[in-house]
Order: sequence, then structure tokens, then C-alpha cells
Amino acid sequence: MALSIEEQRLLSEIASRLSADDPRLADRLSTLGRTRQRRIRIIVTVVVAVLVMVAAILTALVVAMS
Repeated sequence: MALSIEEQRLLSEIASRLSADDPRLADRLSTLGRTRQRRIRIIVTVVVAVLVMVAAILTALVVAMS
């Protein structure tokens, strides 16, 4: 559900006040979602790398046994 223009204006005003009142908190809140996305991306990359290594090892074992 999209926000109305008035709701967007109010959120912008709240964000501006927060930045002025407590810049450190505003900075932490602004990076919160990006940190989680970055963490998920790293986990997915590690899992894929492990799967590729397991596949390579299994392929080498099958070739060595035949």
C-alpha cells in the first residue's frame, strides 16, 4: 500500500527532525536495512561457494574411482 503525499511529507519531516536532534541514531537507523541485506548476501555467497567445492570434490572422487 502506497503512502499518501501527506504521509510522505510527515515521514520526511520526522526524518529531518531526527537527523537534527540525534544524527548518530538517524545514521544507525538508515543503515539498518542495508546491513541485513549485506549479511544475507554474504551468507548466500558462502553457501554457494561451499556447494561448488563439494561438487568439485565429489566429481574428483567419481573420476578417480572409475
